[in-house]
Amino acid sequence: MRFLPRPPPILTHRNINFNLLINIFMNKKIGLFWLRDDFRISKNNGLIEATTNHDQVVVFYLYKKLTYKFQEAQKWWLSKSLIHFRKNLEKFNINIEIIETESFKIFFEKLFKKNDFSLYWNKVYEPDYSKFDEYLVKNLKNKNISYKICKGNVLNEIHEIKKNDGTPFKVFTPFWRTAERYYIEKIPSKEKLIKKCLKSKNYFQNSLNPKEILPNNNWFKNFENLWLPGEENALKELRNFIKNKITNYTNSRNFPNVVGTSKLSPFIKFGQIHVETIWNECEKIKPKNLGISKFLAEIGWREFNHALINYFPHMLKNNYSKKFDHFPWEKNSKFLTAWKKGLTGYPIVDAGMRELYSTGWMHNRVRMIVGSFLVKHLLINWKEGEKYFRNCLLDYSPASNVAGWQWVAGSGADAAPYFRIFNPILQGEKFDKEGEYVKKWVPELKDLPKKFIHKPWEFTDAKFKLGKDYPNPIVNHEAARAKALSAFKKI
Repeated sequence: MRFLPRPPPILTHRNINFNLLINIFMNKKIGLFWLRDDFRISKNNGLIEATTNHDQVVVFYLYKKLTYKFQEAQKWWLSKSLIHFRKNLEKFNINIEIIETESFKIFFEKLFKKNDFSLYWNKVYEPDYSKFDEYLVKNLKNKNISYKICKGNVLNEIHEIKKNDGTPFKVFTPFWRTAERYYIEKIPSKEKLIKKCLKSKNYFQNSLNPKEILPNNNWFKNFENLWLPGEENALKELRNFIKNKITNYTNSRNFPNVVGTSKLSPFIKFGQIHVETIWNECEKIKPKNLGISKFLAEIGWREFNHALINYFPHMLKNNYSKKFDHFPWEKNSKFLTAWKKGLTGYPIVDAGMRELYSTGWMHNRVRMIVGSFLVKHLLINWKEGEKYFRNCLLDYSPASNVAGWQWVAGSGADAAPYFRIFNPILQGEKFDKEGEYVKKWVPELKDLPKKFIHKPWEFTDAKFKLGKDYPNPIVNHEAARAKALSAFKKI
């Protein structure tokens, strides 16, 4: 007996699986993931959603050349990160395409002319990005283009942490107490993983080679010997820190001659490790110790700084505290140049500035010392320091850099009072007792006795000539301190 082919079922509203149809429709489209500060496979929410919903996914990075004109050091880290992340994504049949553009808006106006894609991205917690996200969502809705915007690299969303009266925190300690409790009590979301796509695909034209992003000069060459950008290395560094250093972190983090910090900040900035991963790894430590809470509080400061710039965006370009708008800053290009080059005549300051230029990083204790010296000894506007750090730091982020500088200057939220002026001599003697840090970065002082390493002007040996072998102090500490306090009284 022959059987006739079974006729297809008649589709009615009763037997249609609308979710299935939507999934089939979505899978036929390309999933585009906009890569921003998310160079990781683990906990990359937007990329996970894209691979869950689409058989083919393309990752694209928008390179704004003008932005990186003022962030030279980060060009190196970005280039290396793109190369590394591309290799990792190849395992999932996903391509990265790098598009140079003058503005995000120009790029997306061209992209909106197509309708064969769905768009995914993670939040970046900076006011300009948030404003652009609003523009993007509005236009995607108008053009009926499906999209999903996901949580970025934070423990809590900015809007989740407020005071009982609904206003933002302006002081760190109560902020972190609230934020920490909120995160701990939160029901953890189910861990999702990136899925392997059916086959890789190119979507855009004229994709840049990551090597084209590198700085033109060879300044960054030393970075090659010091850093290995990438997700795997970030996790390796974290676990090494937890195993060998976190127990003594409370004390050792203050001494620049000791490798007592995690040095994870560049990895966090580029999203090569999620702060939730850091939290989870620290939670595994038994028994608990003060070093863990002190270390996690650094994540807290990062969250606090991001909250500040979102609630008070004026502080990104101006003083958080308006009274500092009337501060009598001085313009002195000679002093500024000496500070940048590490030729101030104050060894701990000069060591820090040379470490920054050579490595793209500076110990946090020393960041406070060199920052205080610029704004309080030299009376140079904190914006000049912020700009120079922006260009030299591998871990530069607007939130941390601006908030850090305004903390030192006294013009920020929960800032050190302006009249708290670091004495660079005493700071050196306290936190670099043997002079090991100074001798490493200011080798012209390596033969000085320990007694004089932080005040070489008192060394009278004929073999050492101050002003020739090492510069005279560009200002006198006591006179500069008195001048700074006088300036502060004017506001």
